[in-house]
Amino acid sequence: MLYSRFVVPGRVSAHIAFTDRHGGYSSGDFSSFNLAGHVGDDESMVGANRAALAQVLGLSAERLSFVSQVHGTGVHVVGAAEHLRASAVEADAQVTTLTGVGLAIMVADCTPILLADTEAGVIGAVHAGRPGLAAGVVPAALAQMRRAGAGDIRAVIGPSVCPRCYEVPAELRDEVAAIEPVAASVSVSGTPAIDVAGAVAEQLSREGVGIEHFSRTCTRESDDLFSYRRQQRTGRFAGVVWLQG
Repeated sequence: MLYSRFVVPGRVSAHIAFTDRHGGYSSGDFSSFNLAGHVGDDESMVGANRAALAQVLGLSAERLSFVSQVHGTGVHVVGAAEHLRASAVEADAQVTTLTGVGLAIMVADCTPILLADTEAGVIGAVHAGRPGLAAGVVPAALAQMRRAGAGDIRAVIGPSVCPRCYEVPAELRDEVAAIEPVAASVSVSGTPAIDVAGAVAEQLSREGVGIEHFSRTCTRESDDLFSYRRQQRTGRFAGVVWLQG
């Protein structure tokens, strides 16, 4: 159920967790801890998995916030109880200053970035696929965190598809590299590829964000995680961050 877990200490602690694909209720291609409701899985199974996640993290299910991710730059600010569990909100990042609220971002090859300023008490969660990376979802989330009072932001970059496995047409690599040059890479077979996570790390560094952890795990290569590149009909795992006083 939990792939990895971290704590960023400070005036308030930021807790960060990444799930895996094991220990849930879904079956078939979504076996078994799928957290996404938009991939064709049974909604009741997704609900049971999300409730189980909240329980294992020590959060109430009503205080675990999901959004409808669209590969854009929208940032959902969770500022009151009515903003929670707003899964119909289209956004690819979330920010809050509320304690005990889990911000969830779902992925299956895209890069999950979890952010925290534990002195200011501001956290964020970002879903960065190739389109979101190029559009600027990471700077958009950081800007929103700073508007909320964040200064010294730390980041944890979760598992994602590695450039060895992210083969793309040369034109697409050139298009992304024109925006973020470090994204240009080469696949294991020597063909054009994109390094989304590396480009994310570059954007964070450029913004003065310290990287606490940068996962070495490739989702396509790990059977413990969902991967769209490995199996198109599949579930989604999540990165979650929450403040605990």
